[in-house]
Amino acid sequence: MTAGVALSIALHEVGHLVPAKRFGVRVTQYMVGFGPTVWSRRRGETEYGVKAVPLGGYIRMIGMFPPRAGDAPGMLRASSTGRFSQLMDEARAASLEEVRPGDEHRVFYRLRVWQKVLVMLGGPSMNLVIGVVLLTLLATVHGISTPQPGAEVVSVARCVVPATAAADTTSCEGRESTPALVAGLQAGDRLVTIAGQPVESNEDVGTLIRPATGRPVQIVVERDGQRVTLTATPISNTVAVLDDDGLPVTRADGTVETTQAGFLGVTTAAPTAYVRQPVTAVPGLLWSSVTRTAQALVEVPQRMVGVWDAAFGGAEREVDGPISVVGVGRVAGDASAGKLDALTGSSVGDRLWFLVGLLASLNLMLFVFNLVPLLPLDGGHVAGALWEGTKRGWARLRRAPDPGYVDVAKALPVAYSVAVVLIGVSVLLIYADLVNPVRLGG
Repeated sequence: MTAGVALSIALHEVGHLVPAKRFGVRVTQYMVGFGPTVWSRRRGETEYGVKAVPLGGYIRMIGMFPPRAGDAPGMLRASSTGRFSQLMDEARAASLEEVRPGDEHRVFYRLRVWQKVLVMLGGPSMNLVIGVVLLTLLATVHGISTPQPGAEVVSVARCVVPATAAADTTSCEGRESTPALVAGLQAGDRLVTIAGQPVESNEDVGTLIRPATGRPVQIVVERDGQRVTLTATPISNTVAVLDDDGLPVTRADGTVETTQAGFLGVTTAAPTAYVRQPVTAVPGLLWSSVTRTAQALVEVPQRMVGVWDAAFGGAEREVDGPISVVGVGRVAGDASAGKLDALTGSSVGDRLWFLVGLLASLNLMLFVFNLVPLLPLDGGHVAGALWEGTKRGWARLRRAPDPGYVDVAKALPVAYSVAVVLIGVSVLLIYADLVNPVRLGG
């Protein structure tokens, strides 16, 4: 998995490198990672290398920022007053310091608008391509987990607890055993019939059990490929009211509506199976994955509150909450070691496909994340290029003078702020993944 993440980062930077060189921009560095250089080699005018901290990568193009209006080509005026102005001047100086005689037309800022957009979208597009390829393999070769008819026992409660007290009950001492436990039902049992009626959906379980208070009911289950007949006697208990989809009905204040009905003591879900999909299903799966990823990114700020509570207050991590590269590596390691067999499947092939799906999701996340129109992300540079094109197009319509290049350096205060936030979020996630990691599969 580590190799897959590193390859994804490397190919992301290749997505920037190839069009930049194709359009004549001089690229001085191509690096995977940050921090001290572990290995590097120069080929032509570009230094290729690997750095110590594998949390990203970059390519270094000369002339990312244009000189200020009135500055001689390749020259800067004396230092400006104000900290932000000095930062902008320093960034311009760093951008132009590698411009050699003859390189004046090989700087990034002189590219046409569409060329800038292609260079900056090259990285995210590469992640999208990787994600599409992996998702296509996953869907068409292995299959997508698909709900099947019937119902499967997810868990069996040990004792009878009213729905109104379930959240506060931590012990079964002094409580009656559930009818399901007494009857011998087990997690993983597939319910075939209840009281002679076929179980065709998860909702059928409640429909058949709740009216059967106080009378023995035969339950036929499929266990390890064999059909087993059990007898259970549902008891009256305070249970949640369910809607037509089998989900608890909540009141306006958020509490669950309850009623007295037959209670068995099992949690069930629709069984799933991996079903191979036609290639034509991939666009729909891709759109669903991208929209879920975008929604998850929007929710990150509020989810970070939960990460903080988990890191410093001992709260349980949300299974679908944000994790760092360290967390991704831990999940991949657990899957490879067979610790998530309930989630991934027990065979080596199932574990491998789980990692393929994890890597596909990671690349789609990188694709969406890098499109955010804020510097220093790729989307921020794309936004700057599009703004430049808009200004020039408007000037042509008005027959006004060309407004020149957009000075993206003016957005550097925003870029520094975003960078500080990203570093802070990364540090918090890494710390949380070390002291209180997300636990999948129980």
